Amino acid sequence: MSGESDLIKLYSTRILGLAADIPRQDRLADPDATVKRRAPLCGSTVTVDLRVEDGRIADYGQEVRACALGQAAASIVGANIVGCTREEVHAARDALKAMLKEDGPTPPAPFADLEVLRPAQEYRNRHASILLSLEATAEAMDSLRQSDCA
Repeated sequence: MSGESDLIKLYSTRILGLAADIPRQDRLADPDATVKRRAPLCGSTVTVDLRVEDGRIADYGQEVRACALGQAAASIVGANIVGCTREEVHAARDALKAMLKEDGPTPPAPFADLEVLRPAQEYRNRHASILLSLEATAEAMDSLRQSDCA
């Protein structure tokens, strides 16, 4: 019974509210990069499109098919990603991973709201879904960097 009540607490009103209101859910018509990531354990998927100008994300679109925790993470990412550099995206992804897996600090601004997902630390099977948006965005930024070198 205790495990069930802990799981209910995990899906807080704040997380459910974020999951219900995901910004930037329209895919971009002509993106510079598109990446689709899937969490193998649960099957959640996130596809991100982005446009980059002068090394910063100028526009962002996403299609999110994930649990409420993955949707909440995508909501926070979608609300804050425009204007970020590759380094900022990587720092946010790495900090979120450390927060979930090692009780690390909250990701830096503009992603500090990801703190709401800290209770998911105990639910390792949910980590991949939570990380999808930032991992896909980091991969998309990396693909642009690689194509610039070609």
